[in-house]
Amino acid sequence: MNTVELIIKKRIGKSLSKEEIFFLINSFTKRKIPDYQFASLLMAICIKGMDNKETSYLTEAMLHSGKVIDLSAIEGTKIDKHSTGGVGDKTSLILAPIVAAAGINVPMISGRGLGHTGGTLDKLESIPGFRTDLSLKEYKSVLKKCGAVLIGQTKEIAPADKLIYSLRDVTGTVESIPLITGSIMSKKLAEGIDGLVLDVKTGSGAFMKKTKDAISLANSLIKTAKSFNKKVIAFITDMNQPLGNYIGNWFEVYESVKVLRDETRDDLYQLSLSLSGAMIFLGGKASSIKAGIKIAKEQIDSGKAFEKFVEIVSHQGGDTKYLLNPDKYPKSKFIKKIKANKGGYIKSIDNYQIGMAALELGAGRKTMTDKINPKAGIIFNIKIGDKIKKGAIIAEVHSNSTLKIDIAKNMILNSIKYSNRKVIKPKLIKKIII
Repeated sequence: MNTVELIIKKRIGKSLSKEEIFFLINSFTKRKIPDYQFASLLMAICIKGMDNKETSYLTEAMLHSGKVIDLSAIEGTKIDKHSTGGVGDKTSLILAPIVAAAGINVPMISGRGLGHTGGTLDKLESIPGFRTDLSLKEYKSVLKKCGAVLIGQTKEIAPADKLIYSLRDVTGTVESIPLITGSIMSKKLAEGIDGLVLDVKTGSGAFMKKTKDAISLANSLIKTAKSFNKKVIAFITDMNQPLGNYIGNWFEVYESVKVLRDETRDDLYQLSLSLSGAMIFLGGKASSIKAGIKIAKEQIDSGKAFEKFVEIVSHQGGDTKYLLNPDKYPKSKFIKKIKANKGGYIKSIDNYQIGMAALELGAGRKTMTDKINPKAGIIFNIKIGDKIKKGAIIAEVHSNSTLKIDIAKNMILNSIKYSNRKVIKPKLIKKIII
């Protein structure tokens, strides 16, 4: 096959065949197609799109560029969850132990922070000793022992995705729905799962700013999952404000512990229960999502979910003393309270700026070589619709740099808009697609 002819074929809007897509993906993975040619193909896909069959073929080709994990030797259903990312989104740390405590295996391969969004791996690695770099043998062993495992993408899993993503990141093709679908689903299918719950975010702190785009992405993911005979449910959820109140790696572990210990019942608690309930339903342990939510709640109420989290952390080398006594975790050098410069109802929050403020404090990376400060972050006290007075403490920022704190303070204050009139609180779950 001729690479240039296939690029032209897609550029003029024609569909690529399964054989053509496999040729392109396999050749690029083996470095037989140079970056400049594949970048041209990615741009053609981004502009002209792909139909459902093409997207499924793309996912299959990326999936089979590496190993597909066989978990058939482990008894029980295997269900995972994927979120498209957001600010303060730490639900993976909560639902994995809940669902595992309910008797369903949760094999989870997660990612690192991307831009303004935090990464599950970075959060877990804020627990001293926690290993996210388990081998596939260790991955299976931990899953068999405690029913859940959380690791990063290995060299063996969907290597095409790693190569393609790095190119997408520098060619302006990140937002392409077929390319996003292939990236997400190739990794998830490689885990050896039976079903998947999707949390597709929409709003100022999400990659999909518009709800209609989030629904389009969810439908693409669902159709692709079903083409591989996987059970799937998608949630469209709000990301116009931070989820929960804590942003930053250890901070998000801390808040997850609070939820698992039933010490808080905020929006994070509610969403975690809903996603867990859907996973329990897909895993065959409940007759409906509602019944699954009830089971999920029982795991928290009984203390089993928190016990399972401690067990998972222990099996992956983490120091559990900070889970049992989270207040003993080391603090940043500098802590500053931020006060509201005016009063009224919180009308809107530029959640992207909140995420970037956390990154500025040291909770994320500006470049691939940046080192994360696990103690850095934000405690964000307000929600859209709240009524506050001038001078009220709206946030608390933690960093090892006073300069970074001043920058973050201005970003946070400038991200908030007020109204003199009462503001309706946004709906957390906008749509469920089955």
